[in-house]
Amino acid sequence: MSNVSPSGPPMATSPLTRAVLEIDEYTSGLGWDQPARLFALVDTAQLRAQEPGLAAQLGLAEGEPAAALTPVEQEEIPSGTPLDEFLATIAWPDAVAGCALTVERLMLPPSAEASVPEGLNEAQLAKWVAKHPDRQEVRMTVAVLRNGVRESALRLREKDSPTEVLTGAMLVPGLAEALAATFEA
Repeated sequence: MSNVSPSGPPMATSPLTRAVLEIDEYTSGLGWDQPARLFALVDTAQLRAQEPGLAAQLGLAEGEPAAALTPVEQEEIPSGTPLDEFLATIAWPDAVAGCALTVERLMLPPSAEASVPEGLNEAQLAKWVAKHPDRQEVRMTVAVLRNGVRESALRLREKDSPTEVLTGAMLVPGLAEALAATFEA
């Protein structure tokens, strides 16, 4: 499921994979402990034709080689707003081919699932996971296109290297579903 190359960053085989890895690289440069970030994915050729000024601002001058999809970071996600509630408020214009989200979370290995106490609410579960000795900090970048194509990139904090990024379409299915729903009218 991984596209990790032993000699460098993951090999991008599709425009969506390239966009996800570009966003992962960008957010990696910002460091850890960052808020969630939302990106519109636009067709680069269409952007150059319809918005040449914006394309130039984004470093996409006509004639220069560029990826098929260009990520455009959106306004900051309001702090204190649950991510699912925020995503439910989004409606994308037709010019947006897809969207992506980066978010940091704590994860536990599957072996820890059996030890999760029953009856915890979301806040209690988050506290329990935060104290678990096997927890892992992970940055997830998930993208979807209007046509339903999905891609994800996962980066563990303890293995924070471009050669250690795991990619795959079904790595974070719940978040991919939530992003896909932003295109449903």
